[in-house]
Amino acid sequence: MSSTWRALVRRALTPSFTQTTMAKRGFHIKNESSKELLETVGVSFLTGYGYAAEAKSTSTAEERLEDLPTRFRGFAYEGAAMGFTVVDALPFTSGRRVTEFLRGRGEDHIYMAYIGVGWAMARLPRFRWPRIESLDPTLRWFLLDGYGFHQAYFHTDRYVHEQYEDPGFTWPDAPASYVGRVLDQGIGRALWFVAGTDPELTRTLIEKFTERRHADLYSGAGLAATYAGGADPRELRVFWDQAGQYRPQVAQGSAFAAEARVRAGLVVPHTGLATELFCGMSPHEASQVCLRTRPEHGEDGVPGHAIWRQRIADEFVSLGRC
Repeated sequence: MSSTWRALVRRALTPSFTQTTMAKRGFHIKNESSKELLETVGVSFLTGYGYAAEAKSTSTAEERLEDLPTRFRGFAYEGAAMGFTVVDALPFTSGRRVTEFLRGRGEDHIYMAYIGVGWAMARLPRFRWPRIESLDPTLRWFLLDGYGFHQAYFHTDRYVHEQYEDPGFTWPDAPASYVGRVLDQGIGRALWFVAGTDPELTRTLIEKFTERRHADLYSGAGLAATYAGGADPRELRVFWDQAGQYRPQVAQGSAFAAEARVRAGLVVPHTGLATELFCGMSPHEASQVCLRTRPEHGEDGVPGHAIWRQRIADEFVSLGRC
């Protein structure tokens, strides 16, 4: 494929940067700094997507991704995973780029990369979805997290303000009830963006959902507050205080975010601010909680991902954190 043709493919496939502005999305603007942060996250995601869409090879895209700022590089890897998945779905392609990406430098960003694949699934017809059998059976649940985030981010009225639940999912070796819970974790992450990183508005949005969904929504919001940031220490304290009985889930989501940043070598100051408050420990210590509690497989019909999240939450309860 010539460079000219690759540039045309990028232009045809990559959404406009205006699609991620706060004004376009209709999201709450808390202040100028949070607006700039969230819009930079969106631009970084689409930059990574564009790199993948026009890349001669996965390594070419990876070299460009490594030049991006530390705080936003993970979002660019997320976008690149979506881009490679979309390119793989095109006719007359090898269909192997996202697999190569996940086995290359994308492996260090595996959490964000799987989420990016989930974004692509939200845009592709199901017969073009990537085969998931070869993916890690515990981590591949993050694809559904990405799908849920995408739907809440781009279809906010339906998925956030109308609290729509997507009934159309089946997932290998998993009860339908847990599929919905993982989608809600992605929606919870998106709520942090919809609320413009305002903790009180995030709580207000969560409370509009039926109570059985609150735990997973808080988990996702805690992940976003830690990974994306945007709240100062006082605001993080407000979010923690207001989470009440769902503090174990906030801590669990925060620990997931810490593990994602530690594994990728992308820890930044706000990561530590959040984990100190939500988990009572440093990002590296919170990451170790995730690694120590991760199961090898599911048990008695319960997905490994569900067992993992519960173990992490229980760990923080046992430490007296929640």
